[in-house]
Amino acid sequence: MKRQLPSGMKKRNLFKNGLMTGEMQVKEINKRHGGPWDRGSADSYYRRGFDPHYYTGNSYSTDRIEASLMTEEEIAEYKTGYDDNERSGNFKDWGNDE
Repeated sequence: MKRQLPSGMKKRNLFKNGLMTGEMQVKEINKRHGGPWDRGSADSYYRRGFDPHYYTGNSYSTDRIEASLMTEEEIAEYKTGYDDNERSGNFKDWGNDE
């Protein structure tokens, strides 16, 4: 019988030199518009600085949840979104020649 993964988890194969060396479970991050990952990514893209928050629905049209009311997991998702965009180097071009 195939073992079920916990909710929100995905199985990823690990490879080295093109050969599968094992498996690991990774948390699946919800990247919905307005969610913690999305807001972290957007704050990095627009160079707004690190300010954990998210919206209960779509950005700007629903309630904003501040860091003081976020769970550790939600803050970690925000940080992952922020860090993912920082690593990608994908930033808003404001048309300034610097």
